[in-house]
Amino acid sequence: MNGPELPKSMLAVVCHAPYDYRLEELPVPKPNPGEVVIQVQACGICASDIKCYTGAPLFWGDERRQPYVDGPVVAGHEFIGRVVSLGEGAAEKHSLQVDDIAIAEQIVPCWDCRYCRTGKYWLCQVHHIFGFQKIVQGGMAEYMKFPAQSLVHKVPDRVPPIHAALVEPLSCSIHAIKRAKIEFGDIVVVAGAGTLGLGMIGAARLKNPSQLISIDLVDQRLDIAKDLGADVVLNPMRTDVIAKILEMTDGYGCDVYIEATGHPSAVEQGLHMIRKAGTFVEFSVMKEPVTVDWTIIGDTKELNIYGAHLGPHSYPLAIDYIDRGLIDVSKIATHQFNLSDYKTAFDMVKKGTDSIKVQLIP
Repeated sequence: MNGPELPKSMLAVVCHAPYDYRLEELPVPKPNPGEVVIQVQACGICASDIKCYTGAPLFWGDERRQPYVDGPVVAGHEFIGRVVSLGEGAAEKHSLQVDDIAIAEQIVPCWDCRYCRTGKYWLCQVHHIFGFQKIVQGGMAEYMKFPAQSLVHKVPDRVPPIHAALVEPLSCSIHAIKRAKIEFGDIVVVAGAGTLGLGMIGAARLKNPSQLISIDLVDQRLDIAKDLGADVVLNPMRTDVIAKILEMTDGYGCDVYIEATGHPSAVEQGLHMIRKAGTFVEFSVMKEPVTVDWTIIGDTKELNIYGAHLGPHSYPLAIDYIDRGLIDVSKIATHQFNLSDYKTAFDMVKKGTDSIKVQLIP
């Protein structure tokens, strides 16, 4: 099923190697059976995009890991767009029609490995994520294609594109909050008030803990955290945050600590401010290994440590919460750039202090 005739070529930001991203002219993709082509309306730049851009071993390999990136590849996994072409059977498979606004989950599962067969598709062994492998070209382009195996969701067209492009990071935030198992009366600390951390504040507020605390180095971000429901905001540049949390909890420590800074020091910080038998959730892409005293985890505090990866089963919630205004993302999408200005946009994200979510608008 096809809409209006599409152009033959398009502009796209293509990843070749660390610090080697190029604006190139590429053919507009055509859908095979079960596939969807969208005209991209917006694509966010994620912290993981910057870690990839700057050569983090997670993406480019080291002595223990093979490279994850298979380039050249169009970058970007935080996209939203309007359906312009559907391959045979795609309309029925994905419940879509031309002109719908649609998003695909960032991972394209193989549906055949042990994890996919047992329902844990977000941990797929093949692990194709948009914008990192040739087989799943990303959204920093005028057009992109969803493979037939994609998990596709419709988004109400009343949601502004720059807000709809935040569905992907918000789904990750929601998944992290699910992993935290927040209970009534809990004192919850979220370290980091970037896009993910702010989404976690919004999602955690819906769980109604007794105290919700946001920690960040940038006051502008802390102001938004308060708007999203944080009861207390702390800046480590002015406050001894470990001492403050211990003071607030009669020396016990917080019940839940969620690390969303991507900085090694925040991991150690959390281990010292969390109570015995507390829950520590890690959701960051670290540029370098983190070294801490693991005795704290076991013999000292008997902590519950949870990782959080991607946003499984959370896209419908993210779409609904944004649509209904239950989580207000309007102050998170701070800057938009044309595709041709991608270097300026990447540098802004890399700097990290003047923006929250930076997006490319094809």
